[in-house]
Amino acid sequence: QVQLVESGGGLVQPGGSLRLSCAASGRILSINTMGWYRQAPGKERELFATSTSGGSTNYADSVKGRFTITRDNAKNKAYLQMNSLKPEGTAVYYCNAKGIYISDTTRCLEVWSQGTLVAVSS
Repeated sequence: QVQLVESGGGLVQPGGSLRLSCAASGRILSINTMGWYRQAPGKERELFATSTSGGSTNYADSVKGRFTITRDNAKNKAYLQMNSLKPEGTAVYYCNAKGIYISDTTRCLEVWSQGTLVAVSS
């Protein structure tokens, strides 16, 4: 069974920085795509950053230039560095993995972390 465990959330002032981590556990050969989502109360979950195993990254305009997604494939971990945080960034943040190969012939389609709250307030 594959699980994603996320950590690093908390309270930060506007303009501050925070770093989230996401660790995948289980018998894993590789993960095609890892991404970061966030969901504010009353709003839909929003995808804002992705990273492929080949090193390609994509960002939503709302976070481009401020957030950075990185991966350590040897450790099956992903990270999110958040700089210049804004109050509208307050949300529960989730990491997500797609295309998780647990053998040469078997893969999990998608796994979610439990989420962590990031509160941006003065």
